Amino acid sequence: MKITAIRVHQVDLPLKEGRYSWSNGNFVEVFDSTVVAIETDAGLVGYAECCPLGSAYLPSYARGVRAGMEEVAPKLIGLDPTNLGAVNRAMDAALNGHPYVKAPLDIACWDLFGKASDLPLVTLLGGIAQDEVRLYRAISQEAPETMAKKIAGYKAEGYTKFQLKVGGDADDDIARIRACREILDDTDILVADANTGWTRHEAARVADAVADLDVYIEQPCASYDECLSIRRRTAKPFVMDETVTGLEMLVRGLADDAFDVINLKISKVGGITRARTMRDVCVAHGIPMTIEDTWGGDIVTAAIAHLAQATPSDFVFSATDFNSYGTKTIAANAPRRVGGGMKAPMGPGLGVEPDFAVLGAPVLSFGR
Repeated sequence: MKITAIRVHQVDLPLKEGRYSWSNGNFVEVFDSTVVAIETDAGLVGYAECCPLGSAYLPSYARGVRAGMEEVAPKLIGLDPTNLGAVNRAMDAALNGHPYVKAPLDIACWDLFGKASDLPLVTLLGGIAQDEVRLYRAISQEAPETMAKKIAGYKAEGYTKFQLKVGGDADDDIARIRACREILDDTDILVADANTGWTRHEAARVADAVADLDVYIEQPCASYDECLSIRRRTAKPFVMDETVTGLEMLVRGLADDAFDVINLKISKVGGITRARTMRDVCVAHGIPMTIEDTWGGDIVTAAIAHLAQATPSDFVFSATDFNSYGTKTIAANAPRRVGGGMKAPMGPGLGVEPDFAVLGAPVLSFGR
Protein backbone atom coordinates (compact mmCIF):
# COMPACT_ATOMS: atom_id res chain seq x y z
CA MET A 1 0.00 0.00 0.00
CA LYS A 2 1.29 3.46 -0.92
CA ILE A 3 0.27 6.98 0.02
CA THR A 4 -1.11 8.73 -3.06
CA ALA A 5 -2.49 11.99 -1.65
CA ILE A 6 -2.83 14.00 1.56
CA ARG A 7 -5.75 16.39 2.10
CA VAL A 8 -5.86 18.97 4.87
CA HIS A 9 -9.08 20.46 6.26
CA GLN A 10 -9.64 23.30 8.72
CA VAL A 11 -12.60 23.46 11.11
CA ASP A 12 -13.63 25.83 13.91
CA LEU A 13 -14.75 24.22 17.18
CA PRO A 14 -16.80 26.61 19.36
CA LEU A 15 -17.09 25.86 23.08
CA LYS A 16 -20.33 25.10 24.91
CA GLU A 17 -19.26 27.27 27.84
CA GLY A 18 -18.24 30.09 25.51
CA ARG A 19 -14.70 30.48 26.86
CA TYR A 20 -11.90 28.33 28.25
CA SER A 21 -9.44 30.24 30.46
CA TRP A 22 -6.19 29.17 32.09
CA SER A 23 -3.04 30.75 33.54
CA ASN A 24 -1.58 34.17 32.73
CA GLY A 25 -4.87 35.50 31.35
CA ASN A 26 -4.94 33.10 28.40
CA PHE A 27 -8.25 32.01 26.94
CA VAL A 28 -9.81 30.48 23.83
CA GLU A 29 -13.41 30.82 22.64
CA VAL A 30 -13.23 28.98 19.30
CA PHE A 31 -10.63 26.30 18.66
CA ASP A 32 -8.95 26.08 15.26
CA SER A 33 -8.56 22.39 14.42
CA THR A 34 -6.84 20.69 11.48
CA VAL A 35 -8.11 17.38 10.08
CA VAL A 36 -5.81 15.33 7.84
CA ALA A 37 -6.88 12.65 5.35
CA ILE A 38 -4.22 10.33 3.88
CA GLU A 39 -5.35 8.53 0.70
CA THR A 40 -3.79 5.32 -0.61
CA ASP A 41 -3.65 3.26 -3.77
CA ALA A 42 -5.56 0.53 -1.90
CA GLY A 43 -8.61 2.77 -1.66
CA LEU A 44 -8.25 3.15 2.12
CA VAL A 45 -8.16 6.60 3.73
CA GLY A 46 -6.69 7.37 7.15
CA TYR A 47 -7.79 10.31 9.26
CA ALA A 48 -6.43 12.34 12.16
CA GLU A 49 -6.86 15.69 13.87
CA CYS A 50 -4.57 18.20 15.59
CA CYS A 51 -5.80 21.15 17.64
CA PRO A 52 -3.26 23.25 19.58
CA LEU A 53 -4.51 25.10 22.66
CA GLY A 54 -4.08 28.59 21.22
CA SER A 55 -0.59 29.90 20.48
CA ALA A 56 0.66 30.69 24.01
CA TYR A 57 0.31 27.29 25.68
CA LEU A 58 3.03 25.24 23.96
CA PRO A 59 5.43 26.04 21.09
CA SER A 60 2.64 25.16 18.66
CA TYR A 61 -0.22 27.00 17.00
CA ALA A 62 -3.12 26.11 14.73
CA ARG A 63 -1.88 27.73 11.54
CA GLY A 64 1.52 26.18 12.22
CA VAL A 65 0.03 22.72 11.77
CA ARG A 66 -1.02 23.60 8.24
CA ALA A 67 2.15 25.55 7.45
CA GLY A 68 4.22 22.56 8.52
CA MET A 69 2.26 20.31 6.20
CA GLU A 70 3.83 22.18 3.28
CA GLU A 71 7.23 20.90 4.42
CA VAL A 72 6.36 17.37 5.50
CA ALA A 73 3.36 16.03 3.55
CA PRO A 74 4.97 15.97 0.06
CA LYS A 75 7.79 13.78 1.42
CA LEU A 76 5.31 11.06 2.42
CA ILE A 77 3.79 10.54 -1.03
CA GLY A 78 4.70 7.05 -2.24
CA LEU A 79 5.55 5.67 1.22
CA ASP A 80 3.84 2.67 2.81
CA PRO A 81 1.72 4.20 5.64
CA THR A 82 1.86 0.96 7.64
CA ASN A 83 5.65 1.27 7.89
CA LEU A 84 5.45 3.71 10.79
CA GLY A 85 9.21 3.78 11.34
CA ALA A 86 9.90 4.86 7.77
CA VAL A 87 7.12 7.45 7.89
CA ASN A 88 8.47 9.03 11.07
CA ARG A 89 12.04 9.03 9.78
CA ALA A 90 10.88 10.75 6.59
CA MET A 91 9.03 13.40 8.61
CA ASP A 92 12.03 14.03 10.85
CA ALA A 93 14.27 14.39 7.79
CA ALA A 94 11.87 16.87 6.22
CA LEU A 95 11.30 19.05 9.30
CA ASN A 96 13.46 19.42 12.38
CA GLY A 97 11.30 19.48 15.50
CA HIS A 98 7.67 20.67 15.39
CA PRO A 99 6.25 17.35 16.64
CA TYR A 100 2.69 18.68 16.63
CA VAL A 101 2.88 19.07 12.83
CA LYS A 102 3.88 15.43 12.43
CA ALA A 103 1.36 14.06 14.93
CA PRO A 104 -1.75 14.00 12.70
CA LEU A 105 0.21 12.42 9.85
CA ASP A 106 1.48 9.70 12.19
CA ILE A 107 -2.02 9.13 13.63
CA ALA A 108 -3.61 8.95 10.17
CA CYS A 109 -1.07 6.27 9.26
CA TRP A 110 -2.06 4.32 12.38
CA ASP A 111 -5.68 4.65 11.27
CA LEU A 112 -4.66 3.15 7.93
CA PHE A 113 -2.69 0.40 9.66
CA GLY A 114 -5.84 -0.56 11.56
CA LYS A 115 -8.01 -0.45 8.46
CA ALA A 116 -5.53 -2.55 6.47
CA SER A 117 -5.45 -5.08 9.32
CA ASP A 118 -9.21 -4.85 9.94
CA LEU A 119 -8.44 -4.21 13.62
CA PRO A 120 -9.27 -1.34 15.96
CA LEU A 121 -6.35 0.77 17.06
CA VAL A 122 -6.76 -0.35 20.67
CA THR A 123 -5.84 -3.88 19.55
CA LEU A 124 -2.73 -2.70 17.72
CA LEU A 125 -1.67 -0.69 20.79
CA GLY A 126 -1.65 -3.74 23.03
CA GLY A 127 -5.26 -4.83 23.33
CA ILE A 128 -8.10 -3.76 25.59
CA ALA A 129 -6.65 -3.38 29.08
CA GLN A 130 -9.66 -1.88 30.87
CA ASP A 131 -13.42 -1.88 30.34
CA GLU A 132 -13.65 1.91 30.11
CA VAL A 133 -11.46 4.97 30.48
CA ARG A 134 -12.24 7.21 33.45
CA LEU A 135 -12.34 10.89 32.56
CA TYR A 136 -11.49 14.20 34.18
CA ARG A 137 -13.23 17.51 33.58
CA ALA A 138 -11.16 20.67 33.15
CA ILE A 139 -12.63 23.63 35.05
CA SER A 140 -11.92 26.95 33.35
CA GLN A 141 -10.31 29.64 35.54
CA GLU A 142 -12.94 31.88 37.10
CA ALA A 143 -13.99 33.10 40.54
CA PRO A 144 -13.73 30.40 43.26
CA GLU A 145 -17.49 30.12 43.79
CA THR A 146 -18.14 29.87 40.03
CA MET A 147 -15.59 27.08 39.63
CA ALA A 148 -17.02 25.22 42.62
CA LYS A 149 -20.53 25.49 41.15
CA LYS A 150 -19.32 24.10 37.81
CA ILE A 151 -17.61 21.19 39.53
CA ALA A 152 -20.86 20.39 41.32
CA GLY A 153 -22.67 20.35 37.97
CA TYR A 154 -20.14 18.09 36.28
CA LYS A 155 -20.02 15.80 39.31
CA ALA A 156 -23.76 15.31 38.86
CA GLU A 157 -23.04 14.19 35.28
CA GLY A 158 -20.78 11.40 36.51
CA TYR A 159 -17.29 12.90 36.59
CA THR A 160 -15.16 12.07 39.64
CA LYS A 161 -11.90 13.69 38.54
CA PHE A 162 -11.44 17.43 38.12
CA GLN A 163 -8.58 19.54 36.81
CA LEU A 164 -8.82 23.02 38.27
CA LYS A 165 -7.25 25.80 36.20
CA VAL A 166 -5.17 27.92 38.57
CA GLY A 167 -1.84 29.67 37.92
CA GLY A 168 -3.19 33.16 38.58
CA ASP A 169 -3.02 35.31 41.70
CA ALA A 170 -1.81 33.11 44.56
CA ASP A 171 -4.50 34.25 47.01
CA ASP A 172 -7.24 33.66 44.43
CA ASP A 173 -5.82 30.23 43.61
CA ILE A 174 -5.75 29.17 47.26
CA ALA A 175 -9.40 30.19 47.50
CA ARG A 176 -10.21 28.31 44.28
CA ILE A 177 -8.61 25.11 45.51
CA ARG A 178 -10.30 25.27 48.90
CA ALA A 179 -13.75 26.08 47.51
CA CYS A 180 -13.59 23.23 45.02
CA ARG A 181 -12.17 20.60 47.37
CA GLU A 182 -14.86 21.43 49.93
CA ILE A 183 -17.75 20.31 47.70
CA LEU A 184 -16.13 17.04 46.58
CA ASP A 185 -16.38 13.59 48.12
CA ASP A 186 -13.31 12.06 49.71
CA THR A 187 -12.98 9.64 46.80
CA ASP A 188 -13.04 12.39 44.14
CA ILE A 189 -9.77 13.55 42.57
CA LEU A 190 -8.83 17.24 42.42
CA VAL A 191 -5.84 18.51 40.46
CA ALA A 192 -4.67 22.11 40.77
CA ASP A 193 -3.16 22.75 37.35
CA ALA A 194 -1.16 25.98 37.16
CA ASN A 195 -0.17 25.47 33.50
CA THR A 196 3.27 27.04 34.23
CA GLY A 197 1.60 30.18 35.64
CA TRP A 198 3.25 30.55 39.05
CA THR A 199 6.70 31.86 39.86
CA ARG A 200 8.64 29.70 42.26
CA HIS A 201 7.75 31.65 45.40
CA GLU A 202 4.04 31.69 44.44
CA ALA A 203 4.05 27.95 43.83
CA ALA A 204 5.75 27.29 47.14
CA ARG A 205 3.24 29.50 48.94
CA VAL A 206 0.19 27.87 47.37
CA ALA A 207 1.48 24.35 47.94
CA ASP A 208 2.09 25.16 51.61
CA ALA A 209 -1.31 26.86 52.02
CA VAL A 210 -3.21 23.78 50.77
CA ALA A 211 -1.00 21.22 52.52
CA ASP A 212 -3.98 20.04 54.56
CA LEU A 213 -6.08 19.24 51.48
CA ASP A 214 -6.26 16.17 49.24
CA VAL A 215 -5.07 17.81 46.02
CA TYR A 216 -2.51 17.17 43.29
CA ILE A 217 -0.18 19.96 42.16
CA GLU A 218 0.34 20.11 38.39
CA GLN A 219 3.00 21.99 36.39
CA PRO A 220 3.35 24.91 38.80
CA CYS A 221 6.15 26.76 36.98
CA ALA A 222 7.43 27.32 33.47
CA SER A 223 10.72 25.44 33.60
CA TYR A 224 11.57 21.86 34.52
CA ASP A 225 14.10 22.99 37.15
CA GLU A 226 11.58 25.31 38.83
CA CYS A 227 9.01 22.53 38.95
CA LEU A 228 11.60 20.11 40.35
CA SER A 229 12.36 22.63 43.10
CA ILE A 230 8.68 22.77 44.11
CA ARG A 231 8.39 18.98 43.85
CA ARG A 232 11.14 18.69 46.47
CA ARG A 233 9.40 21.13 48.83
CA THR A 234 5.93 19.59 48.93
CA ALA A 235 4.49 16.24 49.95
CA LYS A 236 1.53 16.70 47.59
CA PRO A 237 1.27 14.28 44.65
CA PHE A 238 2.99 16.00 41.73
CA VAL A 239 2.10 16.07 38.04
CA MET A 240 4.26 17.35 35.19
CA ASP A 241 2.86 18.23 31.78
CA GLU A 242 4.27 21.02 29.62
CA THR A 243 7.93 20.26 30.42
CA VAL A 244 7.62 16.54 29.55
CA THR A 245 8.09 17.21 25.86
CA GLY A 246 9.26 13.78 24.78
CA LEU A 247 11.08 10.60 25.71
CA GLU A 248 14.30 12.44 26.67
CA MET A 249 12.52 14.59 29.27
CA LEU A 250 10.56 11.59 30.53
CA VAL A 251 13.78 9.66 31.14
CA ARG A 252 15.34 12.71 32.83
CA GLY A 253 12.29 13.11 35.05
CA LEU A 254 12.35 9.45 36.04
CA ALA A 255 16.00 9.76 37.04
CA ASP A 256 15.27 12.91 39.09
CA ASP A 257 12.09 11.53 40.73
CA ALA A 258 10.46 14.66 39.32
CA PHE A 259 6.82 13.52 39.26
CA ASP A 260 4.23 11.02 40.41
CA VAL A 261 2.08 11.41 37.28
CA ILE A 262 2.65 12.86 33.81
CA ASN A 263 0.30 14.28 31.23
CA LEU A 264 0.95 12.44 27.98
CA LYS A 265 -0.41 14.63 25.20
CA ILE A 266 -0.34 12.76 21.90
CA SER A 267 0.31 15.70 19.56
CA LYS A 268 2.82 17.31 21.92
CA VAL A 269 5.16 14.33 21.54
CA GLY A 270 4.62 13.78 17.80
CA GLY A 271 1.81 11.24 17.48
CA ILE A 272 0.84 7.75 18.57
CA THR A 273 4.17 6.14 17.65
CA ARG A 274 6.12 8.19 20.17
CA ALA A 275 3.26 8.38 22.68
CA ARG A 276 3.09 4.59 22.73
CA THR A 277 6.81 4.36 23.52
CA MET A 278 6.44 6.87 26.35
CA ARG A 279 3.37 5.02 27.60
CA ASP A 280 5.33 1.78 27.78
CA VAL A 281 8.24 3.43 29.60
CA CYS A 282 5.83 4.93 32.15
CA VAL A 283 4.17 1.56 32.76
CA ALA A 284 7.57 -0.10 33.18
CA HIS A 285 8.51 2.51 35.79
CA GLY A 286 5.19 2.61 37.61
CA ILE A 287 4.18 6.12 36.52
CA PRO A 288 0.47 6.73 35.83
CA MET A 289 -0.52 9.08 33.03
CA THR A 290 -3.25 11.44 32.05
CA ILE A 291 -3.59 10.34 28.43
CA GLU A 292 -4.93 13.20 26.33
CA ASP A 293 -3.99 15.90 23.83
CA THR A 294 -3.81 19.68 23.61
CA TRP A 295 -7.44 19.94 22.45
CA GLY A 296 -9.65 18.75 19.61
CA GLY A 297 -12.94 17.21 18.59
CA ASP A 298 -14.24 13.76 17.74
CA ILE A 299 -11.13 12.44 15.97
CA VAL A 300 -8.71 13.54 18.69
CA THR A 301 -11.03 12.04 21.31
CA ALA A 302 -10.99 8.72 19.45
CA ALA A 303 -7.19 8.61 19.40
CA ILE A 304 -7.10 9.34 23.14
CA ALA A 305 -9.64 6.62 23.85
CA HIS A 306 -7.70 3.96 21.93
CA LEU A 307 -4.35 4.67 23.59
CA ALA A 308 -5.91 4.97 27.04
CA GLN A 309 -8.05 1.85 26.82
CA ALA A 310 -5.01 -0.14 25.69
CA THR A 311 -3.24 0.93 28.91
CA PRO A 312 -3.83 -0.84 32.25
CA SER A 313 -6.17 1.14 34.49
CA ASP A 314 -3.55 1.44 37.26
CA PHE A 315 -1.50 3.57 34.88
CA VAL A 316 -4.28 5.74 33.46
CA PHE A 317 -4.68 8.47 36.03
CA SER A 318 -7.32 10.01 33.77
CA ALA A 319 -8.15 10.94 30.18
CA THR A 320 -10.24 13.54 28.37
CA ASP A 321 -13.37 13.55 26.23
CA PHE A 322 -12.65 16.78 24.38
CA ASN A 323 -15.60 16.32 22.05
CA SER A 324 -17.98 16.92 24.98
CA TYR A 325 -16.64 20.47 25.45
CA GLY A 326 -17.61 21.68 21.98
CA THR A 327 -20.81 22.39 20.07
CA LYS A 328 -19.80 20.78 16.77
CA THR A 329 -19.72 17.12 15.71
CA ILE A 330 -17.11 16.45 13.04
CA ALA A 331 -17.11 12.63 12.84
CA ALA A 332 -19.53 9.74 13.24
CA ASN A 333 -18.96 6.85 15.70
CA ALA A 334 -16.69 8.91 17.98
CA PRO A 335 -16.45 8.01 21.68
CA ARG A 336 -19.22 9.46 23.84
CA ARG A 337 -19.03 9.85 27.58
CA VAL A 338 -21.33 7.69 29.66
CA GLY A 339 -21.24 8.83 33.26
CA GLY A 340 -17.59 9.57 33.92
CA GLY A 341 -16.10 7.19 31.37
CA MET A 342 -15.72 6.44 27.67
CA LYS A 343 -14.75 3.55 25.41
CA ALA A 344 -12.80 3.42 22.16
CA PRO A 345 -14.77 2.76 18.94
CA MET A 346 -14.45 -0.83 17.82
CA GLY A 347 -14.37 -0.24 14.06
CA PRO A 348 -11.09 -0.70 12.14
CA GLY A 349 -8.40 1.90 12.89
CA LEU A 350 -9.71 4.87 14.83
CA GLY A 351 -13.22 3.68 14.04
CA VAL A 352 -14.57 7.13 13.16
CA GLU A 353 -15.82 8.63 9.89
CA PRO A 354 -15.32 12.38 9.32
CA ASP A 355 -18.33 14.45 8.30
CA PHE A 356 -17.14 16.36 5.26
CA ALA A 357 -20.37 18.32 5.11
CA VAL A 358 -19.06 19.95 8.30
CA LEU A 359 -15.35 19.94 7.41
CA GLY A 360 -15.83 21.37 3.91
CA ALA A 361 -13.34 21.24 1.07
CA PRO A 362 -9.60 20.77 1.73
CA VAL A 363 -7.57 23.91 2.34
CA LEU A 364 -4.39 22.09 1.22
CA SER A 365 -3.80 19.09 -1.05
CA PHE A 366 -0.64 17.12 -1.81
CA GLY A 367 -0.19 14.33 -4.35
CA ARG A 368 -2.59 13.43 -7.12
